[in-house]
Amino acid sequence: MPEISDTLQNNSIAIRELAKDEGYTLAEIKHKAIDWGINLAIAVAVLIVGMMIAKRVTKMISKLLTKKEYDKSLQGFLVSMVSISLRILVVLTALGQLGVEMTSFIALIGAAGLAIGMAFSGTLGNFAGGVMILIFRPYKVDDLIEAQGETGIVKEVQIFNTILLTLDNKTIIIPNGPLANGNITNYTMQKIRRVDFTVGIAYGDDLAKAKAILQKFVDEDEKILKDPEPFIGLVELADSSVNIALRTWCKTEDYWDVYFKMNERIYNEFDQEGLNIPFPQMDLHVHNIAE
Repeated sequence: MPEISDTLQNNSIAIRELAKDEGYTLAEIKHKAIDWGINLAIAVAVLIVGMMIAKRVTKMISKLLTKKEYDKSLQGFLVSMVSISLRILVVLTALGQLGVEMTSFIALIGAAGLAIGMAFSGTLGNFAGGVMILIFRPYKVDDLIEAQGETGIVKEVQIFNTILLTLDNKTIIIPNGPLANGNITNYTMQKIRRVDFTVGIAYGDDLAKAKAILQKFVDEDEKILKDPEPFIGLVELADSSVNIALRTWCKTEDYWDVYFKMNERIYNEFDQEGLNIPFPQMDLHVHNIAE
């Protein structure tokens, strides 16, 4: 095998000449080669093991989000973000093991991230708001909410916007940033709601009779809950009327049925029972002044 022997001899001569030129001894070069080989082996091990751990952590997070029943679009985003972040961390760790200086690289990434964040501050705010809404769920699809001066039924919760359908069938698109940072009234989150009425009768009408009739209306309406117990009481002696407060409870989906039915019965049946529903009026007295 004279060719192989010649090749090894030539390589040995080349290494000796390189060591002489660089000021290293052959032993130092061998030592450095061993160190570099060890670091390379460690870097490869870090890369392989790190990728395995990143994959397992990603699967665990995906299962956790699925178990918590988070929105599917949010699940996909969070899982992807965690997976990419872990993989980048593993690669940077492996490169650092090889002696690659990462400080400048990390600073460059930070500067680029800051510039992008400033350029898209409004969009990123809406994105962050969408993530918070999808995680904490102050409302969900088909809820009736009031927010940012608008009232409507939630039709879709996107990562940047929430789409409402108003009661008169208008579509409203609200950015998630202001929604996440503002007040939200959710009318359908709770299973039951209280329905409040203020019923006015004329001065001189029978208060006990009016309360008995209202109690009859309550008892006859199957959609009004008996627990919590309804309340009927005198709430105000107004200028033109004696006002009675009627407070009842019902299932959230029955709210408007109870509200409209009670108002109709009060209007139609109070008069039949001899009870007057007053309206604002003024007595005018004219006096003759003798000249």
